Amino acid sequence: MSVSTALRRLLPSFLGGKRPPTVAVLRLEGVIGAMGGLRQGLTIAGTAALIDRAFKVRPLSAVALVINSPGGAATQSALIHERIRLLAEEKKVPVYAFCEDVAASGGYMLALAADRIIAHPTSIVGSIGVISGGFGFDKAISKLGIERRIYTAGANKHRLDPFLPENPDDITHLKSLQADIHAIFKDMVTGRRGLRLKETAGDLFTGDVWTGRRALELGLIDGLGEIRSTLKAELGEKVRLVPIAPKKRMFALGRLLTRRGGLDGGGLAGDALSTVEARGLWSRFGL
Repeated sequence: MSVSTALRRLLPSFLGGKRPPTVAVLRLEGVIGAMGGLRQGLTIAGTAALIDRAFKVRPLSAVALVINSPGGAATQSALIHERIRLLAEEKKVPVYAFCEDVAASGGYMLALAADRIIAHPTSIVGSIGVISGGFGFDKAISKLGIERRIYTAGANKHRLDPFLPENPDDITHLKSLQADIHAIFKDMVTGRRGLRLKETAGDLFTGDVWTGRRALELGLIDGLGEIRSTLKAELGEKVRLVPIAPKKRMFALGRLLTRRGGLDGGGLAGDALSTVEARGLWSRFGL
């Protein structure tokens, strides 16, 4: 630490002043999960260092999560949620979540890591459910005269193969997996929101979404507003917001040109597919 920095930190105490409340602001935006190609989704690998940095800000009054996500991978959502809760409890620091356009599905799971959830009246909140999707190409390859050949060790290794006709046993198995994940999600909601929830499980856990105003009535959030006015009202006019941003990446173009699949066509196809998948998630909420 430089002498000038040390003096700046000591000056308020010499003058009898009090340092303003400081809030680390961490933005969690985008589809959750590894997207591949040029698109980067929210993952624990990509956010862990940022979360750690947020809780290392000194002096720290609170951490604010600014969330704008339609969801995505359940496991990555849960891992990010757990990392935030672990540090919040370890450091004994309150966490706020501010929902922007959408905090749905895995995005709402991220918001559940906060002690208080705030949304704009027009925010889209909820989607407490599990969804899987894909395409079936078996009729297409049949028309093209293509024969599917697949070899497995393990009778069910080819479950849900998109180039084979749909199998009812595969659907039953998939729904069983979805039910398990849904149960975990519901437990997280009831565990974090508790008596604040105003409706029965059957009403809240259907996968529906609501505006921020309706989400407040249902007990899914704690208030309406946005980050700056809310924190000023709760922590004081002089509250200091410290953005926690990822470090700028150098030589990104060089890495793009040398990454596997970058110039052989596979990378471009992967990027296009990732873009379509991400667009599909956002479009479900009219965005």
